[in-house]
Amino acid sequence: MSPASTYSFVMPRTQLILGGQKSGKSRRAELLARQWLQADAGHQAVLVATGQAWDAEMSERIARHRRDRAERVPGMLTIEEPRELAQVLARHSSPQRLLVIDCLTLWLTNWLMPMPVQAENLESYQPKSHDWQAQLALFLKALDAAVGPVILVGNEIGLGVIPMGREARAFVDALGLLNQQAAAHCESVTLMCAGLPLALKGPQA
Repeated sequence: MSPASTYSFVMPRTQLILGGQKSGKSRRAELLARQWLQADAGHQAVLVATGQAWDAEMSERIARHRRDRAERVPGMLTIEEPRELAQVLARHSSPQRLLVIDCLTLWLTNWLMPMPVQAENLESYQPKSHDWQAQLALFLKALDAAVGPVILVGNEIGLGVIPMGREARAFVDALGLLNQQAAAHCESVTLMCAGLPLALKGPQA
């Protein structure tokens, strides 16, 4: 029996892939999505993109990711949703459809530091933490209720030096707590480093 034919059996229902910048976390998610699609002709894969084109460089980055993803995972669809992830899970989760949410870090950014908050206004900007906490609770509830497989991708940014700015420190703290809560609700957790997966929790695909 080929590895592809057994893949759908070992796919964890919920998994979190963490890593630093260019650690290979998105590539890992794409690899799993490609294997999911190859395992069964009835399988679907959807990328839920949380990034927003804040500037020209980000626009080009998003366009490049779309081109590369189309080559690496043909047949994978894309939904752009920067904030309402709970609704996406509730609406699109199904046993035959894999949802890849990439990424949690930008989702958090969109809630705590939404554009068009400019750099010069950060000192006076007060994020609506109660709105974020409510959304996080809805998201975790939707994740638990998802009937199909879900892969979450996020950044691990807490291994470096402590940021100097108050806002940056608060964001690092918030992301660390988000990663902890997401990991607690996922069957499988993987840490990516230099393109290599390190199993932290549960079954690995």
